[in-house]
Amino acid sequence: MDRSPRDLLRGYVEVSSLPLIHLRLEEAINNPKKSMSDIAKIIRDDPGLTARLLRIVNSAFYSFPSRVETISQAVTIVGTQQLSALALATSVMKMFKGMPEDLVNMDSFWRHSIACGLAARQLGTVRREANAERFFVAGMLHDIGRLVMFTKLTEPSREILMVAKTDHKLLYEIERERLGFTHAVVGGVLLQTWKLPTSLEEVVMYHHNPTAAIRFPLETALVHVADIIVHAMDLGNSGEIYVPPLDPEAWERLNLTPSVLASIEEQIDHQYQDALHTMMVDA
Repeated sequence: MDRSPRDLLRGYVEVSSLPLIHLRLEEAINNPKKSMSDIAKIIRDDPGLTARLLRIVNSAFYSFPSRVETISQAVTIVGTQQLSALALATSVMKMFKGMPEDLVNMDSFWRHSIACGLAARQLGTVRREANAERFFVAGMLHDIGRLVMFTKLTEPSREILMVAKTDHKLLYEIERERLGFTHAVVGGVLLQTWKLPTSLEEVVMYHHNPTAAIRFPLETALVHVADIIVHAMDLGNSGEIYVPPLDPEAWERLNLTPSVLASIEEQIDHQYQDALHTMMVDA
């Protein structure tokens, strides 16, 4: 098929325009003249986002000892970059509506995406990485290119799903054979169009091929492993039938022992239902 990932996004306003709230937040965060109060006000201007973020910061996702009552408190306790990342993740969930049911169950898709975000965040926490929310967002968005393909390449996507089932092959392998690119590349181009951080773009683009990541190999390896953990735990589904293979170099890059996997899965189990309740209630 003579079509590129960028062609899929051209003129498609629904997916090629980043939620305005995130743009406003990033602009304020990067403006030294803006205070935490200014940032809190931007969030409060969107009642739906305010409610979602307060639910998240009061959930098992953070397990704070006392209840966070206001966005001003949340900004102070959680941090501006972290809240901006969470705002992006929850806003994107609301952008994709009306997907063909025979192609994707959106409830299951977001369950898988949230679980991958939790796994990535937990892996980052175990490694003592700063700002673990960036891993949550990367995990949340890793398969977003598939939604673009389901929307813009509906019939080819339907055929690809059928071939993957009948031939017992991985979905992204059939995508590459039939289209010349995968949902991972489409997702990376989308995030580039949105002018999101290059780290997010690269993680999404190479999450099935982590050794190809040049600038952010650790972040990409981390989401690659998180995706496989969640597939193995059978938490939701974004279309893939089988558990993708683990890239041994990606695992080595994380410098973790297999013994940590049990505690990571335990933490995912602990946070999963609460995360679904807080993030999917109005998605």
